[in-house]
Amino acid sequence: MTLLQQIALVAGLTAVTVLSRNLFLLSRRPMPLPARVKIALRFAPAAALAAVVAPELFLLTPLGPPWVKLGAAVVAAGYFFARRGILGTILSGMLAFWALGWIARVWP
Repeated sequence: MTLLQQIALVAGLTAVTVLSRNLFLLSRRPMPLPARVKIALRFAPAAALAAVVAPELFLLTPLGPPWVKLGAAVVAAGYFFARRGILGTILSGMLAFWALGWIARVWP
């Protein structure tokens, strides 16, 4: 693939992305969303997060055995439901991940 083809490809993909994501902004009249769509959109951030996190938790990766990642996720979720703090959730999950990873390496 030549440089000109690569530039054309990137420009084309950029144009398609910008148009598809901003089509509703280009309209002169408002586009009301049905109530069902508004309700469904409330769950979009959680669904996107689950789509990113779930494969990492359940698949074998170089980050260690699945039980280490699942254990850290359980600890982090427990902290979040108990305290509702984001920073503490991240810290508790990472500390659990490091501790369980150390245990997995020391006691195979």
